[in-house]
Amino acid sequence: MEEDPDDYRMLKLRAEILELGSAIRQLQREGLDDAGAQLLIARKRAQLDRLAKGTRP
Repeated sequence: MEEDPDDYRMLKLRAEILELGSAIRQLQREGLDDAGAQLLIARKRAQLDRLAKGTRP
């Protein structure tokens, strides 16, 4: 059984989003700027949304 490349990309994006969320929480706890991480997570969420809707980036 072959895996769909889009399914793999969606799983990878979800893992990256979880990791970024953890990094953002850590930055916030330390009182550091998390704007870059916030922007990156927004982009990853948009990519995931596009994949879920079946459109190519």
